[in-house]
Amino acid sequence: MLAKRILTILQYLFFLLLGLGLLWLSFRKLNLQDVFHEMSNAHFGWLFLSLFVTIISHLFRAARWNLLIGTLNYKTRLSTTFFSLMTGYLVNTGVPRLGEFVRCGVLSKKEKIPFNALFGTVISERIFDLFVFAILFVLVIVFQLSLLNQFLHEFFGPFFHDVFDNIWTISLFFGSIILLFVIAFLYWKRKKEHLKEKAFFHKIHDFMVGLAEGIKTIKRMKKKGLFLFYTFAIWFFYILMIYVGFFMLKETSHLNFIAGITVLTLGSLGIIAPVPGGIGAYHFVVKAILTEIYHIGPDSAISFATLTHAGQTLLNIVVGAFGYTMLIVTKKMKPSNG
Repeated sequence: MLAKRILTILQYLFFLLLGLGLLWLSFRKLNLQDVFHEMSNAHFGWLFLSLFVTIISHLFRAARWNLLIGTLNYKTRLSTTFFSLMTGYLVNTGVPRLGEFVRCGVLSKKEKIPFNALFGTVISERIFDLFVFAILFVLVIVFQLSLLNQFLHEFFGPFFHDVFDNIWTISLFFGSIILLFVIAFLYWKRKKEHLKEKAFFHKIHDFMVGLAEGIKTIKRMKKKGLFLFYTFAIWFFYILMIYVGFFMLKETSHLNFIAGITVLTLGSLGIIAPVPGGIGAYHFVVKAILTEIYHIGPDSAISFATLTHAGQTLLNIVVGAFGYTMLIVTKKMKPSNG
């Protein structure tokens, strides 16, 4: 148990240092006084508007989550779902991916809904959002192929060259993974009856059944049109969040809505990186997008990345802390599911 905790801490520190390293690379060779001057002259009203738009997108996400939960024949309050969602975002700021478990945990306790069923709905969300993300990624390539061509070649060309130069290494890697799956399957077939007697097997079985039920919610959903509308609204306001942010700085104010889609889509690669709060990774990716694709000056590019990341982080902390406080304050409120 102690060894597992130490390994978890070391893993966290590794990704934190990785993020800080990317942050250093983002600011390297820049005059910090010029960057600070750029940020201090930003129009912060546009940043606050961007954050307001972000809250709207989170409200739509909470409403969409309610639809999925309702498909499981459980009742929820929009306010409770929203506060649980923001509590999860608060946790994600410090520990990536943990927030998904936390938001399910607090909502499960508050509204008396099985945790595994809630986590299944979150997986349903992520699967659908991944599909939308893929569509946006394709649109970015189609509408801005000429701009992206040089960028992708510069950043990913060396990687693909190395992959094809080491095809045997890649084959060995994937072959090892397949072999491990085969060994695990054969072990399961041989020890199946013995494993079924173990308590952990029943826990895993119940958990997987709950996940399956959650994933099926989209298929069983009666209000599919409303679900699609909420999904559209979530991503529209995500894009609007970036687009509105462009007006903070003079050098980025000319960028259009399509550029907002590009920065959101490619910049999300920095947010989903396993570094705490996306720190460093987001700055590095967004700066590269703005400088290499749209030829924005490095000072303005890193200023935009820094202000938007700081604003989103502060939003998650403040609204997340408020949401968690509200869940505690309303603790005595009767659960929606007896």
